[in-house]
Amino acid sequence: MPTVPVLDATGKQAGTMELKGDVFSVEIRVPLLHQAVTRELADRRAGTHATRGRSEVSGGGRKPWKQKGTGRARQGSIRAPQWKGGGKPFGPKPRSYEQDLPRAMRREALRAAVAARIADGGLAVIEALDVADGKTKSLVAQLGALGLKGEPTLLVVHELDGHLARASRNVPWLIVETPAHVSVYQLLRARRVVCDRAALQALEQALAG
Repeated sequence: MPTVPVLDATGKQAGTMELKGDVFSVEIRVPLLHQAVTRELADRRAGTHATRGRSEVSGGGRKPWKQKGTGRARQGSIRAPQWKGGGKPFGPKPRSYEQDLPRAMRREALRAAVAARIADGGLAVIEALDVADGKTKSLVAQLGALGLKGEPTLLVVHELDGHLARASRNVPWLIVETPAHVSVYQLLRARRVVCDRAALQALEQALAG
């Protein structure tokens, strides 16, 4: 049965929290994690890139010179691809980069990502963060006491209220998510993952079904 350390307000270990073995003691399948991360990054692409073909650029309505007798190569339009300002051959067009991944595979990848962070000691539990004033300085001070400062950190909270959202949006190395929205890429990218107890219990319950 996997266990994770529980930290107090000073960053010292105050105990451990046991997790369900059938949820987080899964095989860490690297190809599955790679597929899940690739899918997530692909889904983020806007796909709005576009170039104009020779039929879409303006000009070039007549033959620039006659076919024979000039000593130059034959040309049909000044908007052909070989001309400056001509159309782009086989250029990109707007399209969707979304990839499909079965729900069972997405859940298994999320379990494996959490299991990987538990295995490398990168996941810890806290009781809660108190940022009632909504100030970034207060949040950074609390995270600094936990030993979190300057390195990519994922904070998973049971409920993201307005005070915490306002305090965290100016911290470039911190990402705050709820259990319903945390992703495989976020879990693997962060150097440290910190969950409050209620958030980790909710994530465990969601992945147990």
